[in-house]
Amino acid sequence: MNALQNYGSDSEDESSGVVGPSTTAGPSRSSAASASKLVARDDDEDEADDGVAPADPSDFFGLKEVKDSSVATTGSGQALVRREAVSSVVPLGDVVVENAGSTALMMRPTDTEMHVNLRYEDMAAPIQGPANPFSNRKLGAVQNSLSGHVEASALSEFDFKNQFRTFEQHGYARNPGASSDPFASASASSQWVGDVSSALQSGGATAIERRGGGHEGRTNARSLRRKRKQAGDAEIVDGEGAYMGPWAGWENEQELRGGPQQQYGAGPSEDEIRVAEERSAKRQKDAEAMAEKRKKDEQGGQEKSVFHGKSMHDYQGRTYMHIPTDVDTNLHAEAGTQDCFLPKACVHTFSGHTKAISALRLFPKSGHLLLSSSMDTKVKLWDVYHEGNCLRTFMGHTRAVKDITFSNDGRRFISAGYDKQLKLWDTETGQCIRVFSNGNVPNCVKIHPDEDKQNIFLAGMANKKIIQFDTNTGEIVQEYDQHLGAINTLTFVDENRRFVTTSDDKTMRAWDFDIPVVIKYVADPTMHSLPAVTLHPNKKWLGCQSLDNQLLIYGSDSFKQNRKKVFKGHTIAGYACQVGFSPDGKFVSSGDGDGNLVFWDWKSCRLLKRLRAHKEVVIAHEWLPHETSKIVTGSWDGLIKLWD
Repeated sequence: MNALQNYGSDSEDESSGVVGPSTTAGPSRSSAASASKLVARDDDEDEADDGVAPADPSDFFGLKEVKDSSVATTGSGQALVRREAVSSVVPLGDVVVENAGSTALMMRPTDTEMHVNLRYEDMAAPIQGPANPFSNRKLGAVQNSLSGHVEASALSEFDFKNQFRTFEQHGYARNPGASSDPFASASASSQWVGDVSSALQSGGATAIERRGGGHEGRTNARSLRRKRKQAGDAEIVDGEGAYMGPWAGWENEQELRGGPQQQYGAGPSEDEIRVAEERSAKRQKDAEAMAEKRKKDEQGGQEKSVFHGKSMHDYQGRTYMHIPTDVDTNLHAEAGTQDCFLPKACVHTFSGHTKAISALRLFPKSGHLLLSSSMDTKVKLWDVYHEGNCLRTFMGHTRAVKDITFSNDGRRFISAGYDKQLKLWDTETGQCIRVFSNGNVPNCVKIHPDEDKQNIFLAGMANKKIIQFDTNTGEIVQEYDQHLGAINTLTFVDENRRFVTTSDDKTMRAWDFDIPVVIKYVADPTMHSLPAVTLHPNKKWLGCQSLDNQLLIYGSDSFKQNRKKVFKGHTIAGYACQVGFSPDGKFVSSGDGDGNLVFWDWKSCRLLKRLRAHKEVVIAHEWLPHETSKIVTGSWDGLIKLWD
């Protein structure tokens, strides 16, 4: 038990004559030699201890055996005085703290109890150090950087947020690179980053401490807390001392704020009000300009066209509307009288559009002119049989052009754009004759095929309606409203007495012309949307592009699906790729999403050929009506190609 006599004592200077445990790694030679000559106890005390004293259960370390003081002499007569051991009884829950170092305790992650009382400042101080301070791995054992080993440090989330808020609110924070010793001097400027003077002035208090996290902070917060005025007397309604209740103001409110609202700054300043008024006026001006521009776009008036040829007329005074007779093909013959074959190579490229092609239409009956619409807001007219040049560009739409359609004689055509406008153009002069709009985006447009109804056209709108316009009056004469989704296609059948529409609602509906009642409703749980429909040359079948990568055939009179004719082998899911039929009806064609042009045999439904046509989606294509194997294709790459 002699080893516990000096437990917790500090070393004293040898000149004082007091011997205590050394703070070095081991005892010195002089202290060891002196300790060997010590007399353990006086003779009187030895005689008094006849027996063994009973063990005290409360004295776990046996500190009571250590006498209040014991003096021993060496052989030379010098007195060595042992340090006085203190043993006292303290109340439960208190701990005797001899020095500040006894509160510095590093806890292990597995510890569940603390045997010391830590100050709040120490608990709130940022904890910084290695991620695992109890790891047995030697630092530097594995070099993970150019200069040696870098040990990861740990900083609790609470400490980080506390220091971050302190820096944001007060301009200073504890330096994470400084010593992590909580008892290091806080007055050194290296302990802080940011406003060091403010940190020294406030004693390094964090945002939580300033807000009232500590005892002093809470006291200061209470002292600064304003008190409400007296609620008043409930019996007094008006005048001095009237009852205010929860609506009472604060004490010294007028003195602190200075009276009116503009004086004590409760509202915006004059500069802020002026800036807000200027911004409001600018927003109103911009809104008026945008409304004016939108109104002009809807009314039209900005349409124009550009002729790209050398001369509008030839030596006989004929324009490009005249069907050429100097070609090897009889363009006046009936379409479909010749045997058709599959094309093999590209013979010409029409380049002029800057964005994706949306639709292609050949001149009615002869096919010597090609009309194309594009996402670049332009419509172009091309020569097919001579030089293959662009003859005229029609400009007037402010957004992409979605669809185009010719009249029976080809002298007029209608363009439908995403700017919610339908424009009627003169093919020869390039003049815009009339603009139509009902405030919705048209997805498709079709002029009535009958000769006596060339002033009537239908437009399938994005608002689920089919609108019937009269070009003579410019008014809407009929509406067909039964679909539950945007209209995709319009196709006239049964000698133009009926028309068929498809929609995003995955249905097909048949209508009698000019009667807004559905006469046939085609829907199936397994049915997909039909974004493209084309009438077969024999007028008996409808070729429908289905978004499940199939090409389906429906009857044009019964509207029943022909289950025996299903064409597969192409990928068009997500694209409204146009369906095509050869003039003699022997081949079925379709573009796909990979830039291919795919051909099937009409009778056997066998895939015959896959032609690599473009780099992007082949969205539209047309068979030339009087040629045996010529096709024009339009793609999202902005190019139009002629194949033979």
